[in-house]
Amino acid sequence: MNKTIFKNRTIIGAVCIILSLIICFAVTPLFNAGLKAQAEAVRVRAETIPRGALITADMVEVYTRGASGMPATTAKSLDEVVGRYADVELRKNADVDTGWLSPSPLTQYEYLTSLDGSQVAISVTIPTFAKGGSGKVEAGDIIMLFATDPDTGITAQPPELKYVEVLAATQSSGTDKEYKGTQDKEEDNPEESLPATVTLLVNTEQAQALANLEETNSLHLAFVYRGARENAEKFLEAQAQFFVEQEDEAAPGGDAGLQPGPDGAGQENSDDGQEAADDGE
Repeated sequence: MNKTIFKNRTIIGAVCIILSLIICFAVTPLFNAGLKAQAEAVRVRAETIPRGALITADMVEVYTRGASGMPATTAKSLDEVVGRYADVELRKNADVDTGWLSPSPLTQYEYLTSLDGSQVAISVTIPTFAKGGSGKVEAGDIIMLFATDPDTGITAQPPELKYVEVLAATQSSGTDKEYKGTQDKEEDNPEESLPATVTLLVNTEQAQALANLEETNSLHLAFVYRGARENAEKFLEAQAQFFVEQEDEAAPGGDAGLQPGPDGAGQENSDDGQEAADDGE
């Protein structure tokens, strides 16, 4: 019995020695070779390459770096970079990712190029500083719109304008507002830097409602959400669901589910908005 145990230990020890030799003389050299492997990559030579700038040969350079950990999308030759446009701002010594480049010039108002006919972009005037969110609204925000009846003075929240996406907040100079972080100096004319209009992404029914409200100058904007895109989509889906349910109610055989609104029109008695707000937190 003791001899059997001794033989088993001898076999196990021999196997361990063989494995250690394989690791030392085969696996480890291969691993070290992989770490030492070199590859060419393109990096930024200029201090900065502004977003939208045409990249020229003097702005970038090819250098040798470790191949380990280098993304597959990193540009490896000048031909992949020179003559293209920067889709993001590039800073000195940063490796150039081909996903950051565009073969064609960037348009000034790119958000308009995504329109496909299913939705439209419409601008409305910000009546006062307070009604416009105190100048804090930016592109990508989800807002809620309120309207005041000029005859009765009653303010209501039109259900078709409960969750709307902001495409741009535009200053009186015609320039879209961009977030630039804390500024070291004050604006020369602070009033001109405040948004005068907001451009919203809506369907045609919403656009008609906004056009009517624009004529009465009765809009009041309420901030709803700013953050991750997937959460913003939940609010927009809740708004889209309102129109789906409206169509279902209008179809033959459609039944109740709508409660009279402040203006006598049908208003859905639904908690979709609350669910979206809970999801967005």
